[in-house]
Amino acid sequence: MSAVILTVTLNTALDVTYVVDSMVPRTSHRVREVHERAGGKGVNVARVLNALGHPSVVTGFWGGTTGYRLREELLDVGLTDELVPIAADSRRTLTVVSREEGDATVFNEAGQLVRPTEWSAFTRHYRGLIRDADVVVLSGSLPPGLPINAYAVLISLAAAAGVATVLDTSGPALRAALPAGPDVIKPNAVELAEITGRSELVEAVPELRALGARAVVVSCGAEGLYATTSRSGWRAAPPERLAGNPTGAGDACVAALARGLASGTPWPDMLREAVALSAAAVPCLAAGDFDADVYQRFRTAVQVEETDDAHIHP
Repeated sequence: MSAVILTVTLNTALDVTYVVDSMVPRTSHRVREVHERAGGKGVNVARVLNALGHPSVVTGFWGGTTGYRLREELLDVGLTDELVPIAADSRRTLTVVSREEGDATVFNEAGQLVRPTEWSAFTRHYRGLIRDADVVVLSGSLPPGLPINAYAVLISLAAAAGVATVLDTSGPALRAALPAGPDVIKPNAVELAEITGRSELVEAVPELRALGARAVVVSCGAEGLYATTSRSGWRAAPPERLAGNPTGAGDACVAALARGLASGTPWPDMLREAVALSAAAVPCLAAGDFDADVYQRFRTAVQVEETDDAHIHP
C-alpha cells in the first residue's frame, strides 16, 4: 500500500470561482461560469494526490453552514475528512478567472476566530492522525486566534513521531515555524523576498536554511523551481510556458514533493514531477485539478540540472 500523506489546512475555505470574458477594473462583469468547491491549500494538495491515486487524509477546521457545504463536497469527491469543528463559520474565497487575459484575481477572507479550546482539541486529534501518516503537509495561512508558532508545534509533534513535513506558508507564520526544522519548505520568489528582505536567491535561501529549514524549494513561476538541500542544489525548468490560471500550481507542486518524500524519490526526479504537475495545473480553472495530458507530456521534458550557489537566479 502507498504511504499515507496527511494534509493540514488550518484555514479551510469554500472556494468560489467566477469565469469572465475579461477582467476590467471599475466595471460590471457578466459571469460565464460559477464553480464551488472545498478549498484551502492543503485540501487542494489532497485533491491532486487523490487524482494520482495516492492515499491522503484531510484535516483542519470547519464550522457553520459554509463548513457543512465544504464537508459535503469533500465527501462527494472521495477525500477522507478528519476536520475538527469550531463555533465560527468557515471562510469563503473568490477567484475571478479572465478568459481573455489568461490569468486570475483572488480574494481571500482572513478566516474566522479559532478559540484556544478548539486549538487544543485539534492538536489532540492531530497526534492521533500522525500515527498513521508517513508525510504531513502543512499549507496556507493561519486563521485568527491561533498562535503564530502553530506550525512549529505541529512540525515538532510530527518530528517526534518520525514523520516528515512539507510546509507551504508565508510571512510571520513561516518564520516562526523554521526553528522546528521542517523537512521541506516551498516559498515562491515573492514570499522568499518578503521574509528575508533579500531579492537574490543566493542570499535568501541560505538564510532560511540557517533558521532551520532542512530543504528549500522556491517556485519561480514559469521559470520553474530551484531547490537546495544540505547536499546540493538543482534548477528544474518546464519545456514551455502555458496560459491559464496559475492559482493551483503551487499546491500541485507541494503534492509532488510530498509524494516524492513518502516514496523516497531522488531529488532530481522529485523536482521533475513537481514542475510537470505545477505546469499541468495552469490550464485548469480550479486549484486542485491538473491536465493529465500536459502532466504526462512534461514528465519527460522537464530539464533538471545541478547548480551551485554562485549560479542561482530567480
